[in-house]
Amino acid sequence: MSREICPTCQRPLRMCYCSALVHIPSRIKVLIIQHPQEQKHPFNTGRMAHLCLNNSELVVAESLSEATLRRLLQPRSALLYPSLSWLPPVQSVEPDSPQSAALEQLVVIDATWRKSKKMLHLQPLLQQLPRVSFSGELESNYQVRKSSMANSLSTIESIALAMQELQPDGDFGRLLQPFEKMVSLQLTGMQR
Repeated sequence: MSREICPTCQRPLRMCYCSALVHIPSRIKVLIIQHPQEQKHPFNTGRMAHLCLNNSELVVAESLSEATLRRLLQPRSALLYPSLSWLPPVQSVEPDSPQSAALEQLVVIDATWRKSKKMLHLQPLLQQLPRVSFSGELESNYQVRKSSMANSLSTIESIALAMQELQPDGDFGRLLQPFEKMVSLQLTGMQR
């Protein structure tokens, strides 16, 4: 007999985090490009962010045609991604800068680090976007899934931090409420 699944969060009903979902308006749209394998992952925080952000779009694809990607990218888009040495140098979008004030869309890749690198290699247009990156030590509260890259955050944690920096008048820390509930439910389930 199959488990009952919540139609919103797509988690088993006993692990549903929907009661903690929030609805947050924003000036900046968040475009989440999700790897197809991430879509079915039980700890999918890209979908969780999309459910909470009123001004967001979730596209599931490893690779998009150039025409589709050009259509999705608004004139003032920036990519949320670390400035790694293999990426071409581009303009950095800093909080409280003219670029930040004019930003219309934050593009986020929702995938494992390995798959996100492949997606970027397949999408040169994404590599050319101005970039939003973090500096300093970062610590994730993601206790049930580990990253292969040090100093990294989950997709929803990254979006919450970036949006709070880019749009300080918003309350993007609330994005973490369903994430914290999901982690808590998972840890409780592991102790059984």
